[in-house]
Amino acid sequence: MSDDNQRQRRWRLILGGSAEPSCGALNGTDLEMDRALSALYDPDGPDGMKGGRRGGTEKSAPRVARWLGDIRKYFPASVVQVMQQDAFDRLGMKEMLLQPEMLEAVQPDVHLVASLISLGRVIPAKTKETARLVVGKVVDELMRRLAEPMRAAVTGALNRAVRNRRPRLAEIDWNRTIRANLRHYQADFRTIVPETLIGFGRKSQKTQRNIILCIDQSGSMAASVVYSSIFGAVMASLPAVKTQLVVFDTAVVDMTEKLDDPVELLFGTQLGGGTDINRAVGYCQSLIGDPQNTILVLISDLYEGGVEKNLLQRANELVQSGVQFITLLALSDQGAPAYDHALAAKLSLLGVPSFACTPDKFPALMAAAIKKEDIALWAAKEGMVTTRGE
Repeated sequence: MSDDNQRQRRWRLILGGSAEPSCGALNGTDLEMDRALSALYDPDGPDGMKGGRRGGTEKSAPRVARWLGDIRKYFPASVVQVMQQDAFDRLGMKEMLLQPEMLEAVQPDVHLVASLISLGRVIPAKTKETARLVVGKVVDELMRRLAEPMRAAVTGALNRAVRNRRPRLAEIDWNRTIRANLRHYQADFRTIVPETLIGFGRKSQKTQRNIILCIDQSGSMAASVVYSSIFGAVMASLPAVKTQLVVFDTAVVDMTEKLDDPVELLFGTQLGGGTDINRAVGYCQSLIGDPQNTILVLISDLYEGGVEKNLLQRANELVQSGVQFITLLALSDQGAPAYDHALAAKLSLLGVPSFACTPDKFPALMAAAIKKEDIALWAAKEGMVTTRGE
């Protein structure tokens, strides 16, 4: 196919049937792809899915399930996920997720899990087992992708956060040892004779850090809830870290006991509702026994429905006591989040940095926090835009 024909073909697929006179007709696989696209983006047309829903969701579910199978056949996984999300948003297909045959056809991803847990209270019994299998598949995939980087980052940071002045050979931190002994350089032998050895801390079974994840359950934070639950479960498996996970809307629920089962944890959350950040931070404050070794990560867009004045007072008390308090405006791959800029700036003035974080950066963030680095400076070096007080 010539470059010109290829361009016309692509424009025809982008613009739809109205472009056929100028771009030419499609056939074969291209025609099937066009029908799948038209069903979603021209839903009132002859092949559209919206018209097929007049008789109720039960009648149209097999048709939608076939469409979901078609897009998986013709498009790569990344495009399928976008099209599924568009279908949920444009065609109101969330109610379709209440049917087992629909769930069996969709491509599992984080957004689908978020939709399922938001429907958790109304999913009928016949669909619940299928829903759990779908969520479990996504959780397993995320655990495979994220667990080892998280464990390695946290364990390494814990070992480096403690210095050992009598290290074994395998425990020697050579970079620090060389810097500490430069004055003992022997020119005749062209080497350093180390008088002081500096090593990494030896592995300890006792708790070295207390990490509290405080997660906003409002609808806009859905993907963040999924990722936070996965990371919380991984950190909870590390003996040197005490991990607690708290979710909130206008009420506060401690989900720490469910960290060993991320699927059960996710179905225990309830997306949507109001937001009382002050109450949630107050509860987390009550959990802290060793402020100097506590990291509090608030994951919220900061649209406070509670008492902002009290929230700022609590934040100041936590920082002054030695708690490392960080606000993540989002923990997801969804791009720049919407958030309350004014409240973020006020928190920044108190020493609580606010920025969005992608899942691949979260292990490094926790490692930096464990080593008690300046998190605002770390985020800036990583290219994350931090909110600063004005």
